[in-house]
Amino acid sequence: MKFRVSRDALLKPLNLVAGVVERRQTLPVLSNVLLNLDGNRLSITGTDLEVELVGRVNLEAEGDAGEITIPARKLADICKSLPDGSDLEISVSEGKATVRSGRSRFTLATLPAREFPNIEDSIGTHQFTLKQGQLRRLIERTGFAMAQQDVRYYLNGMYWELRAGRLRAVATDGHRLAICTFPGTLKDLEDTQVILPRKGVLELSRLMQNDDEDVTIILGSNHLRATTTEFTFTSKLVDGKFPDYERVLPRSADKIVQSSRTELRQAFTRTAILSNEKYRGVRLKLSNGSLEIVANNPEQEQAEENLPVNYTGDSLEIGFNVGYLLDVLGVLSGDEIRFSLSDPNSSALLEETDGGDSLYVVMPMRL
Repeated sequence: MKFRVSRDALLKPLNLVAGVVERRQTLPVLSNVLLNLDGNRLSITGTDLEVELVGRVNLEAEGDAGEITIPARKLADICKSLPDGSDLEISVSEGKATVRSGRSRFTLATLPAREFPNIEDSIGTHQFTLKQGQLRRLIERTGFAMAQQDVRYYLNGMYWELRAGRLRAVATDGHRLAICTFPGTLKDLEDTQVILPRKGVLELSRLMQNDDEDVTIILGSNHLRATTTEFTFTSKLVDGKFPDYERVLPRSADKIVQSSRTELRQAFTRTAILSNEKYRGVRLKLSNGSLEIVANNPEQEQAEENLPVNYTGDSLEIGFNVGYLLDVLGVLSGDEIRFSLSDPNSSALLEETDGGDSLYVVMPMRL
């Protein structure tokens, strides 16, 4: 196996693929990337057995075909350290890979390609195409609410629901819920639901770099595959039943507050400074035309903020984790947001006042 490639053409796909590879591996071959050369098309594959990413590079000239695995981090670091515009020549013989560029020469250990695991190809049952920017929006608007290392393993990921041609992303950690719905319809697709694991979600979001380019999604019984012109990404799915999220949506919220998103976010940010570092609780005191936000901590310190809001109705006092509220306000983009509340023990519904495509539910705290 032997080929020449420009550093700049190799670096971007190599960095993306190396990002999938875990630093600490039980199998030595999982620290490597698989290089496969066929004609002038070089494929670079990395996997951690949960997700797999294949990047593609078109070479200017054909090389000697073959496949081998090379340490991912070392190859990526070598490429980064070489000057812009330089060319690399990579050749493999007697179990060693040699990388040459200008006056530099590196010899790397390799492992045979046959040892490299392959996430099995299951036939997809659903296929659709959308813009990368649209998919990234679905992930960014909901991903922060995913659980981390929860014993309810099905919460450690994102729920994708295809129903009546509508694609919806949902995430929850049991304390808050985030929903974002794709604005278009995906025709001729049967209803289905899958749970994409947390790592798969984060990697997929990282790959969505060209907003106006298409990404094709294939859903199977065990895998999700995303394909663009530059890469193919495959992730195993979580085998579990996601909770019925629609039951969590507040139905009888009769106290509607409208406020400037920016002002509210700044007020929460300031009061959070003096909230309890462990529980991060703030108290919201609502009255006609006014919202008072109060935070206390064990050192007997206190922060107070008074905001004019659009609200008429009975007074209400309710506590929330300020971090959860700031997460929601950080992803919403409208100038005005709507808070729907009912009583101190019921969840709050947050959304943009102009409708939007996202809904957020935050559970209250006892303070």
